[in-house]
Amino acid sequence: MVQAIDKSILDEMIEQLDLPEYVVEQTIKRYESLGEWFDRENSTFKDIQVDIFPQGSFALGTTIKPINNQEEYDLDMGCKVNVPQFKNQFSQEDLKKMVGIELEKYRIAKGIKQDLDEKHRCWRLEYKDEIKFHLDIVPCIPIHTDNQAHYKQQLLEAYQYDSTFNEAVANLAINITDVRLENYSIISQDWQISNPEGYIKWFEDRMIQDQKRILNERASVKPVPIYAQKTILQRCIQLMKRHRDNMFGDDERKPISIIITTLAARAYKGEHNVEEALINILEKMPEYINNSIPRVPNPVNPNEDFTDRWDMAEGKKLDLEGNFKNWLMQAKIDFKNLLTTNNYETASLILSNKFSMKVDKQLLSEKYNYSQESQKAFARVLPTNPPKPWSDGY
Repeated sequence: MVQAIDKSILDEMIEQLDLPEYVVEQTIKRYESLGEWFDRENSTFKDIQVDIFPQGSFALGTTIKPINNQEEYDLDMGCKVNVPQFKNQFSQEDLKKMVGIELEKYRIAKGIKQDLDEKHRCWRLEYKDEIKFHLDIVPCIPIHTDNQAHYKQQLLEAYQYDSTFNEAVANLAINITDVRLENYSIISQDWQISNPEGYIKWFEDRMIQDQKRILNERASVKPVPIYAQKTILQRCIQLMKRHRDNMFGDDERKPISIIITTLAARAYKGEHNVEEALINILEKMPEYINNSIPRVPNPVNPNEDFTDRWDMAEGKKLDLEGNFKNWLMQAKIDFKNLLTTNNYETASLILSNKFSMKVDKQLLSEKYNYSQESQKAFARVLPTNPPKPWSDGY
């Protein structure tokens, strides 16, 4: 059993990772503003139900502050256009353009100076005001009834979910656009399936192992989650993501969050404290990486492999698989050292070098009975510019 450090120190670490309240408030305002825009009187989608919903780490409650204050905050959201038999009348390109036209009008009306940026699957709105911020908006439609039945059967066969959960997840599935597909510009029934809201339901189920949540009816604009109180799993993922960010920075080789989140959620077994959960999750995560494709399947879409880039030419050149394994090994070492040390200097160096964090000195002093004399001695041996940690040294 791991000897845990003082819970208050971990709590302060988590508090440093959580988004500031003003960022959360600004996020909500911008999110709700878009929902109101698509629902306004002179919208091109007038009399058409358009659902705006959050997705990604913000919706999961696992977002963390960037290490560098100059980095951007981001919010991923879906823009679901509810038109019956849409794929019989329009192409993916048509949907992308329809949503893009409204977003361009929104950009002009709100005085956003940065041009609307088209990505493979989404449109990006860049805010350059008091908070550097961008919104990635994914145009999507509900999947057809026949496709939903097939998708539901795939979920059942792949994951053996109980019928109620399986039904709830299937009902949230969507079709998305992707400019890289050959049929992007033609009318076709073959669109990519995605299910970000279904993933959230799955993640909620993993967060709370001793309790099943009732799946609420969807609203036109879903409230963005306010996560003042975190579950054990969310806290563990936040800490692991911070360790990842400190180890790799903005390097494109760094492990992506969806792989860390999925493996951590699968490995979580309902541990009741962060310390034990961290050690157990990191130890068990490799057990959920398959030897063959799909290596890390999407838990709500068995046809999607979150590690698909690992085996592509680009991914092999960047050694994405190797970098993930190196990060995981390093994370095991660093978290174990942090959770077992009884030495003030060691704890301080780990927090600084491995997480780019400074924890309140009084808390550390209370934990380690740190004296004024040892503090002066410690200041003399601290490196001015410690190297980037890539090994088990401090």
